Amino acid sequence: MIMQKLNTTLVYILSIVGFICCCFSGVGVIPAGIGYYLANKGVKEYEANPEAYSNGPAMKTAKTVSLVVTVIAGLMALYSIYNFASTTPEEREQQQREMLEQFGMDPEMMEDAGY
Repeated sequence: MIMQKLNTTLVYILSIVGFICCCFSGVGVIPAGIGYYLANKGVKEYEANPEAYSNGPAMKTAKTVSLVVTVIAGLMALYSIYNFASTTPEEREQQQREMLEQFGMDPEMMEDAGY
C-alpha cells in the first residue's frame, strides 16, 4: 500500500509569510489563518485514516506553528487597530518623524519625495 503525504510545506510557508507580515499592521493574520485552516483540515484527514498518511505527526506540528503565528499576528493586528484609534493624525505623523530620525533618515527629504 502506497502512503500519501500531507502538504506540510504549504502550511509552513504560509506561517512564515504570516510571521513576516505581522510587522505590517498585523496583515500576517491572513496567510497564517489560511495555513491554520489547511493544517486543521490535514490533521482531520490524518485522524480519519491514519494508515493512509506517512506524515501525520508533521502536520500536527505544522498546525501548532500556524496557530502560534496566527495568535501573534492577531495580537499585532489588535495593537495596530488600538494604536490607530487612540492617536490623532498629528501624533502619528510625529511618531513617524521620530522613527525616521532613529533610522538616520531626514524627515524633510521624505516629504520632498512625496511620502
